[in-house]
Amino acid sequence: MRLYFEALGDLIGQSGFAGMTPGTFIMIVVALVLLYLALGKGFEPLLLTPIAFGCLLVNLPLSGIMDEGGFLRYVFFGAEHEIYPIIIFMGIGALTDFTPLLANPVTFLLGAAAQFGVFIAFIGATLLGFNIQQSAAIGIIGGADGPTSIYLTMKLGQREILGAIAVAAYSYMSLVPLIQPPIIKLLTTKEDRAIRMDALRPVSKVETILFPIVCTIAAGLILPASVPLVGVLMFGNLLRVCGVTDRLSGAAQNEILNITTIFLGLSVGATMNARDFLEPRTLMIIFLGLVAFMFSTAGGVMFGQLMKVLSGGKINPMIGAAGVSAVPMAARVVQKVCQEENPGNYLLMHAMGPNVAGVIGTAVAAGVMLTLLR
Repeated sequence: MRLYFEALGDLIGQSGFAGMTPGTFIMIVVALVLLYLALGKGFEPLLLTPIAFGCLLVNLPLSGIMDEGGFLRYVFFGAEHEIYPIIIFMGIGALTDFTPLLANPVTFLLGAAAQFGVFIAFIGATLLGFNIQQSAAIGIIGGADGPTSIYLTMKLGQREILGAIAVAAYSYMSLVPLIQPPIIKLLTTKEDRAIRMDALRPVSKVETILFPIVCTIAAGLILPASVPLVGVLMFGNLLRVCGVTDRLSGAAQNEILNITTIFLGLSVGATMNARDFLEPRTLMIIFLGLVAFMFSTAGGVMFGQLMKVLSGGKINPMIGAAGVSAVPMAARVVQKVCQEENPGNYLLMHAMGPNVAGVIGTAVAAGVMLTLLR
């Protein structure tokens, strides 16, 4: 009987219960909340689900899953060396239709203006005591682009804040329909929101093929640090539009993108251990991410107001809100707000111009920060 109790005691001593701490318990609860938001509420479920489950796995005591030789440690290699975000950009490029931007190139400026929040949050984070590399990683949340946020964070060597940045970036992407409408309405009038825009011009196939090639060359010559993101994004888009690589385009859009999303999500979740995540700075990062996203939306709308004036009232300033790179959600929000004022007005394709420009703009902003801070 004594041997039985000794064996039972050894088993309990080596179980996860023996290694449970208040911090790991809290993080398990956080993982369960994130799973609820992803599965029950539909908040970015394709990425938030693996992030939440990775968080759950890494906080189960004594599993060794993130130790040297552990499963997640090997999976994390792709995030640690910025492989996963770049591959995801290839998939995004294969999914993205740039014709609304090509049909109205001036909307590219709205995608640039919507990066305003990136630099506001960068300054705010610096004032709150974050170092300059951490501030840059926090600021890029304002672009509403999860892969770029993860890429820049790892490229700048800020692994310890990766979990907080990824959760903030993808949370605010999923909350676009709640965050943006009040800001749009605050910065526009009913008359602004009712403006009808002329139909977009047709875009030739030659233009769609030349665009990713020219964009890659221009980005590479002007800002070499942006090539991994912009170049691979454009490669994915070239697969889509050229008409002779449908199988490759389909793989980039589906199998490759889906597999990489799973591994990226698990890798991000694996950084959300209690030691690194349960700190006051996590709440500060989440707050600064919200500030960045709000100012990015506001920057796009205010520049839209300027373009409305310069165009003689032909541009609806609301489309500037779509300049954040939450594709196509931000464009759909603009359309929804537009139809509340004028049910017969259709701005979706016009809003898609700055929306896809925002993807490029955020990648360029990340390239600027890498150039200056690396």
